[in-house]
Amino acid sequence: MKSLFSEAKLGNLTLKNKVVMAPMTRSRSLGNVPGDIVATYYEQRAEAGLIVTEGTSPSPNGLGYARIPGIFSEEQTIAWKKVTDKVHAKGSRIFVQLMHTGRIAHELNLPKGAKVVGPSPILAKGQIWTDADGMKDHSTPHELSKQELLTTKEEFVNAAKNAVKAGFDGVELHAANGYLLEQFLHPSSNQRTDEYGGSIENRIRFVVEVATAVSEAIGKDKTAIRLSPYGAYNDLFPFPETHDEYSLLADKLNQVGIVYIHLVDHSSMGAPTVEPETVQNIRKAFKGTLILSGGYDAERAEKDLSSGNADLVAFGKPFLANPDLVTRFQKNIALAAFDQTTLYSPGEKGYTDYALAN
Repeated sequence: MKSLFSEAKLGNLTLKNKVVMAPMTRSRSLGNVPGDIVATYYEQRAEAGLIVTEGTSPSPNGLGYARIPGIFSEEQTIAWKKVTDKVHAKGSRIFVQLMHTGRIAHELNLPKGAKVVGPSPILAKGQIWTDADGMKDHSTPHELSKQELLTTKEEFVNAAKNAVKAGFDGVELHAANGYLLEQFLHPSSNQRTDEYGGSIENRIRFVVEVATAVSEAIGKDKTAIRLSPYGAYNDLFPFPETHDEYSLLADKLNQVGIVYIHLVDHSSMGAPTVEPETVQNIRKAFKGTLILSGGYDAERAEKDLSSGNADLVAFGKPFLANPDLVTRFQKNIALAAFDQTTLYSPGEKGYTDYALAN
């Protein structure tokens, strides 16, 4: 297990190990502002070389879930500074994941004046929790006009600038799991007839433009992205052009020069397996750091690191109930199980009250 626990370079950063804490929605930010318990939660898990925060909205329009944080206001930016200070004090690095939920939303979860948006006015199947009225069908999204696309792109840029002010080491653009940026990539959710829809080149355009604008604003070494080709989440599923589209996207992102691609494989949760050829194409096209995630244990992580398939490996669920995950891996201590019922509930229970190994 030497490789997993050895130092790694990530752009200009040195990570103390190759363990990444994957982003996971926890819905603890009342009023969409991360409070003290959020800072405690990440501080507890700062054994990881790199932490990627839960999805954090760059816009009031992107607050589709109840109690998720944003980073578009001064109050939110100041609150996140507490988090980054605590994580840095433990010698870890931290990126904020910028997640605009797009059509995966309900109006009851949005602040006054905000609206549910998407590339096209196509309703996502399924339901979403609202604190105001329980489970509700998703709201039909408003189709973003070209002017609104410019505004949305600027919201990502401003959020990225706020992230730097808040002390984050970088931002991870969430273009996976069925949220706004991935909604542009999919022909089922993007049926535009302008230059942002239709062909593969057009469907990837907005994602590439956002990555370019953010990297120009805060630096390429601070800009990253998460992708989930072959995912089956939030009413987006694999399509015939998946391989070609993600291969081209990786090439374009390499030209932009972002610091990492975080590739997630949801097959451990029942989604189709990511085609090895697609992963190889992305690995070949993209010269930056490649993070792999999805159902990993320490042994499998070591195998992919040693073979060169991955530069870093991200762990999600194991971090929920095991804040000292790296120590448990190193000492071969059994992992604790997390409480499914408190994953998204407010408060400390099932969040900051998991015990360290003896």
